[in-house]
Amino acid sequence: MNLQEQLKDIKTQFRLGMNGVVSQSMREKGLNYKLNFGVELPRIKQIAEGIEKNHDLAQALWKEEVRESKILAAMVQPIDTFYPEIADIWVENMPNMEIAELTSMNLFQYLPYAPAKSFQWIASEEEFAQVCGYLTIARLLMKKGDMTERASGEFLNQAVVAVLSGSRLVRNSALLAIRKYMNFSESNAFQVCRLVESMKDSEIETEQILYNMVASELED
Repeated sequence: MNLQEQLKDIKTQFRLGMNGVVSQSMREKGLNYKLNFGVELPRIKQIAEGIEKNHDLAQALWKEEVRESKILAAMVQPIDTFYPEIADIWVENMPNMEIAELTSMNLFQYLPYAPAKSFQWIASEEEFAQVCGYLTIARLLMKKGDMTERASGEFLNQAVVAVLSGSRLVRNSALLAIRKYMNFSESNAFQVCRLVESMKDSEIETEQILYNMVASELED
């Protein structure tokens, strides 16, 4: 089966799993796609399990303006041929939060250069580069644990700035990463507490959001 035949077969499987209710719900929540079959994630994962990892197929799927194609692309992309420059291209063309979350989960966190690349992304001025950076860092913290002292200092400085002055999507992604960092150890949690303790009575909304998140984590 050649590439075009594979793509055609995959589209057929998408149509068989089509769910108009899910698609409509996404549109109402602001997740707009050129084409959205509304296929649920377990079904997309099932489709991926029947496909051998294939770089050309993954790249062709990513280029399509179809929700399910972009999700599947990250699932069938081989790690060893997903070079850093390709990762940057995908991030530059990240359409929304759903795809950012799923691509970080299914692909970015497994890349051998993920730690370095995620720090490059959070230092970017582009919204979705920052989002993908923080989402990937959160995944790495869940999987691998702690950072070096130098890396943690850089991460926290960037993340706090992102929470205080970034867009809503960047702020939420940075908050998630900070939360995962705190969950790793008591010393990490204490380090974050020291950073936000002066914000307790702040009248600045974003400082209150950050302080309250940290306080909530300590109570859990």
